[in-house]
Amino acid sequence: MFEAMLGFAAMFVLMLLRVPIAISMAVVGLFGLGLMRSWSAAFSSSASEILDIAAYTLSVVPLFVLMGNFVTRAGMSRELYQAAYAFIGHRRAGLSMSTIVACAGFGAICGSSIATTATMARVSMPEMRRFNYEPSFAAGSICAGGTLGILIPPSVILVIYGIMTEQSIGALFAAGIVPGLIATGFYLAAAMAITARHPHYGPPGDRTPWPQRWAALRKVWSVLLLFALVMGGIYGGIFTPTEAAGVGATGGFLFALARGTLPFKALVHVLVESARTTAMLFTIVIGAAIFANFLNFTTMPQDLKDFVAAFNVNPILVIVAICLIYVVLGTAMETLSMILLTVPIFFPLVQSLGFDPIWFGVLIVCVAEISMITPPVGMNIFVLSSVVPDVRTTDIWRGVLPFVAADVLRMFVLIAFPMLTLWLPRLLNL
Repeated sequence: MFEAMLGFAAMFVLMLLRVPIAISMAVVGLFGLGLMRSWSAAFSSSASEILDIAAYTLSVVPLFVLMGNFVTRAGMSRELYQAAYAFIGHRRAGLSMSTIVACAGFGAICGSSIATTATMARVSMPEMRRFNYEPSFAAGSICAGGTLGILIPPSVILVIYGIMTEQSIGALFAAGIVPGLIATGFYLAAAMAITARHPHYGPPGDRTPWPQRWAALRKVWSVLLLFALVMGGIYGGIFTPTEAAGVGATGGFLFALARGTLPFKALVHVLVESARTTAMLFTIVIGAAIFANFLNFTTMPQDLKDFVAAFNVNPILVIVAICLIYVVLGTAMETLSMILLTVPIFFPLVQSLGFDPIWFGVLIVCVAEISMITPPVGMNIFVLSSVVPDVRTTDIWRGVLPFVAADVLRMFVLIAFPMLTLWLPRLLNL
């Protein structure tokens, strides 16, 4: 245990020195293995980890990233927002709620919180400004809605969790649907509660006539078709998740091409951006794998299990403590790095306590959503600040706090009622 704690301390020191977290994890893991075992064993083990990560199973990640970039380029986000606005935009906080609903729909074909936040900021912020929305409330709505991109399937983080823990990606995707809908509902309730207290924060928009509402709804057929193709293929046994990601990327490409939004220059940009994002993800995964290998040699996972067993702690309290650790870590660490770093430690403990690994995977992704909007290092806050630079960061922090409270409440609901997560996978026999 002492060696593991020393390794964590060294890693955080490197992070404070502004060494990228992937490099920090890899360096500490490599040096830790070298000092504990031998340098030849450390280099051989690290090379083996890198080769394992380059395996076929992880090819699903760049394909889903590519799919998200193509659908963003195809302009589907604007159609989703217009459809949501047509039905609820005329209500108080209607534009905020339209943004949240559109983020949920876009997350279902994108799978990235950062991409969802950046895209919806460009679509919905001008409209909210036109109706004089309070900047902090508008920013908080976009940041919170963006977090739905990493939970509602397809989710890149759920894919990586499934590969790390050898769990069914299809079951994880199914398990994420109901919590994703609950998250959307809690965010809508938060928006309504804010404007109930401060009506001037979110004045109603223009009412859309019913013929235009149905016309706006018909325009989202491409989103529904792509989602049904990818998820239906997985659950119908037609595609593996990797093949479904390839089909989704191809579908996104064809939609963007058919709409004339993909000239050659834009295609090159999409491919380069997808390659850059994939390289970043794989670098973090490699660093985390090397560090996790070092932790396994320190016996820290077994020590944690023995510690919990010795004190005979209620298993639910252990889960609550793990979630609180994630919330605290999320204020200083990027989401994917945090999950990759901690899952090798907590997953054996959770299994030993008898909890369902699918439920635990969705739960930590839900908690990771909190870290995406928790000041000071919530990634969605930084993304929105770069897209809308005239909104002060302190205003964004103030705007997201009610949605963070909604997330914390949802976290306790999912802990108290695991069947909300597990009902759909069991219904589908996954």
